[in-house]
Amino acid sequence: VKRMSIEELKGLLGNPGVMILDVRSSGDWKLSKAKIKGAVREDPEKVDTWMSKYPKDKTLVFYCA
Repeated sequence: VKRMSIEELKGLLGNPGVMILDVRSSGDWKLSKAKIKGAVREDPEKVDTWMSKYPKDKTLVFYCA
């Protein structure tokens, strides 16, 4: 898995070929004031239930911190 910097991610924001998935734990997500606009929240414990709904022709960016 390739890691990217904040600057690299900022360069991808708004790109229709990129989907940003927030996979932080539920508690961390609820307590956080920092959220990426446009990111989709998914439960990291249930990857098998949601992963197939994302198109394979897009770049998926997962963040958990």
